[in-house]
Amino acid sequence: MKQYIISASAAALLALAAGGTWAHGEVKCPAHPKEEWRSHEELAKKLTAEGWVIRRMEKTPTCYEVYAKDPKGKRIEAFFDPKTFERVEE
Repeated sequence: MKQYIISASAAALLALAAGGTWAHGEVKCPAHPKEEWRSHEELAKKLTAEGWVIRRMEKTPTCYEVYAKDPKGKRIEAFFDPKTFERVEE
């Protein structure tokens, strides 16, 4: 019985981890050559000037992913086109 509980727990953790991966699969930024990407520092400055509080930024293969609080104070994960800085919705 103990082995079953451990296996069920491991399966649940894998399902949760996969769920996070699937969430990112819905976001599609336009493909731009890397040399056309603007710097993520420039995006951070733009968002900060608009009232965002940046916690973390990451690069995906086609987007900038931003973890922040928006100007209303809501915690948010947002994706931005690295060339235009337009927000990309899922």
